[in-house]
Amino acid sequence: MKKDDKTTPSGSCDWIPPTGREVATGASCDWGGPAASSGDNRSAFYPFRPDFTWEGIIAERYKDEEGGWAAIARNVLIGNHGESARFDLRYFEIAPGGHSSLEKHGHEHVVVCIRGRGQVLLAGTVREMNFLDTAYIGPEDPHQLQNPFDEPFGFFCIVNHDRDRPRSVGDDEQQRLLFGPAARVIRG
Repeated sequence: MKKDDKTTPSGSCDWIPPTGREVATGASCDWGGPAASSGDNRSAFYPFRPDFTWEGIIAERYKDEEGGWAAIARNVLIGNHGESARFDLRYFEIAPGGHSSLEKHGHEHVVVCIRGRGQVLLAGTVREMNFLDTAYIGPEDPHQLQNPFDEPFGFFCIVNHDRDRPRSVGDDEQQRLLFGPAARVIRG
């Protein structure tokens, strides 16, 4: 598939939560999936399981392209099952020692910690996230989520369904971050 396609097959995460469930293939990427047709839009209910999975939701790989992240999995609860909602609700889980990519993009998103604890690089500072802590990540703000702790870090991420594709942080901007207060924890 071309790099500017909004939908690409899954296949590049190095970690899926150990539940014995299958991993989705051909699922939408982090930057949006196919728009729902009006015939597909039906109410749905996905029961929560104690292992932080949902019945009817298959764990997906984090991103299609390689590089810049480790030990992170994604579950799209709302957004690629035929809904016509203008937002996606995703659950990400980062294993101990893992992290998301250091990136920025034109869209905003909201992150709510619901399992364990982790860290978020936000506006050039690193903040610890605990249960129900909420972060708003503004447009073009370089950000990264990490788990330096010994238990899984799980969070909901709410984002516009139609959105631009994440971009790597440029060398100049990364150098500024590396010499700022976040320098000790940036990974890539």
